[in-house]
Amino acid sequence: MALESKLELKLSQRLIMTPQLQQAIKLLQLSRLELSQLISQELVENPVLEEVDTDVTEEEPKESIETFKDRAKDVKEPSLDEFRFVSEDYFEERGSDGRDLGYFPDGEEEIPSYEHFLSKPTTLADHLLWQLRLSTSEKAIEEIGEVIIGNLDENGYLQSSIEEIASMSGSKSEDVERALNLIQDFDPIGVAARDIKECLIIQLRYLGLLGTQVEEIVKNHLPDIEKRSYESIARESNISLNDVLSAVKVIEGLEPKPGRSFLNVDVRYINPDVYVQKIGDDYVITLNEDGMPKFRLSLFYKNLIRTKNFLSPAEKEYMENKFKSALWLMKSIEQRGKTIYKVAESIVNFQKNFFEKGLDHLKPMTLKDIADAISMHESTISRATTNKYMHTPQGLFELKFFFTGGLPSGGDRVSTFLVRNMIKKMVSYEDPQKPLSDQQIVELLKKNEITVARRTIAKYRIALNIPPTSIRKRISLRKEAR
Repeated sequence: MALESKLELKLSQRLIMTPQLQQAIKLLQLSRLELSQLISQELVENPVLEEVDTDVTEEEPKESIETFKDRAKDVKEPSLDEFRFVSEDYFEERGSDGRDLGYFPDGEEEIPSYEHFLSKPTTLADHLLWQLRLSTSEKAIEEIGEVIIGNLDENGYLQSSIEEIASMSGSKSEDVERALNLIQDFDPIGVAARDIKECLIIQLRYLGLLGTQVEEIVKNHLPDIEKRSYESIARESNISLNDVLSAVKVIEGLEPKPGRSFLNVDVRYINPDVYVQKIGDDYVITLNEDGMPKFRLSLFYKNLIRTKNFLSPAEKEYMENKFKSALWLMKSIEQRGKTIYKVAESIVNFQKNFFEKGLDHLKPMTLKDIADAISMHESTISRATTNKYMHTPQGLFELKFFFTGGLPSGGDRVSTFLVRNMIKKMVSYEDPQKPLSDQQIVELLKKNEITVARRTIAKYRIALNIPPTSIRKRISLRKEAR
């Protein structure tokens, strides 16, 4: 069979993600903080962008580049000697009372950096390493201890086995055991345990309770304590129920997460992206632009490009590309604001009852509902609502909060959020001696014309941190016994 070459024309349609389109998509899903950081970065990297001080109103410079060059010729830069002479006279006058102002330190003395004045919270690892270096003079044990401390999680539990630590440190298992026993005596008590049982026993050893009923219950009956099966513990341990309750009280006073006190939780304050205010009978939507850097195109660089024969072709091409990038950024930010506004406006129109009456009137709503209302794709709605918050008369909510599934209710649908609220209220008003079962909750919801499966009730109950019927009953009995 002979081989031959030929040309063919083929017409096809493909969606190509241009860099500009990728940037627009990226900007849409950014939070306010991330967008602010991106703009600040662009102000540093793109010379044609300049930040606008909103507190100072100043006119745009109207001089051409030629005028700028003529002025620059007449400007004489002061030399370092002239500057030092003037400054020394000034500071000598200011320091005439004998005080050392310290503006020009003598010799090679280094001025402390700003970081020296910042406080840094002590971490669990820092605290343990400090104790390790004070507790042993053996270099090998110290090195193994550093590896052990490096493998602790945020709660203070050891996440690696003795064999893994030995392999990582190139040591013998016996030396790893010695180092581990040393660290387990450190503060906080219970640190470097491999599971909760070992953690509690370390604390009991510190309290002098080894060999007691408390230790026996920790070793053999932790699952029963979790289920609050105190009668079962008493029967199997051959002790009285009062003794079990006394032991449990001691165990409840122990710390299951020794590293908890060293957790540094940063408090994050949420700035809403959208404000919704009721004015008269209408809801007014306002985008929050406070704190966002304001910027504009530099008129100086505009004139620079327009000046003939001042820039080389390569320099001119570079500046033009920077202008295109800046213009596309400005357009993308504007489009981002319009999209978020449209989405927020559609949510307000769809959830009017929620804004008027509160959480119990939240309607089932999907991304498709909003996408169809404003003629956009569902993926665009998803990006526009990611990490965005709305301040409403009912409180502050993430935009994703308004998208909830629905369950059949008569001829209509009711939101799953409302069903969870109803379950929570039912459990809070139930008879402690006869807690409601999942099936009973199903029957009660049916009376309100809400059809839901029993396994769905169990799923919602777990999500609400509501224990099963048997555990709720035991808790009630325990309260009565006290």
